[in-house]
Amino acid sequence: QVQLVESGGGLVQDGGSLRLSCAASGRSFSEYNMGWFRQAPGKEREFVAAINWSGVSEYYADSVKGRFTISRDNAKNTVYLEMNNLIPEDTAVYYCNAGVDVYSRIGSKDYWGQGTQVTVSS
Repeated sequence: QVQLVESGGGLVQDGGSLRLSCAASGRSFSEYNMGWFRQAPGKEREFVAAINWSGVSEYYADSVKGRFTISRDNAKNTVYLEMNNLIPEDTAVYYCNAGVDVYSRIGSKDYWGQGTQVTVSS
C-alpha cells in the first residue's frame, strides 16, 4: 500500500522548465511501476510518462517525448518528472500513480496523489 504526494507545480512562461516530485510512503514503493498523468480542464486524464519498478525502462507520451524525463530514487521513495521546453498545452493538473501498467499506459485504480497544478503562460 502506497500514499502519494505531488509537489513542484507552478506558473511558468512558454519555454520554461519545472521539476515535479512525487513522495511516496509505504513499505512496498520499490515494487511499483510509477507514472505521471495529467488532466486539463474539461478533458480526460491522460498518460504522460512511466518508469518501471527498477528505473531501467521509461515510457513517454508522444506529446512530451524529448521534453520530459521521468526518474525515480527508490532509496528516497520519490519519483520525479523533469519538464523542459514547456508549452501552454502542458497546462494541467499532474498526478502521480503507483502501479501503472507501463504497456497499456493505464494507471492503477487505487493509488493516486492529490495532484499539482502546472500552468504555462503564452
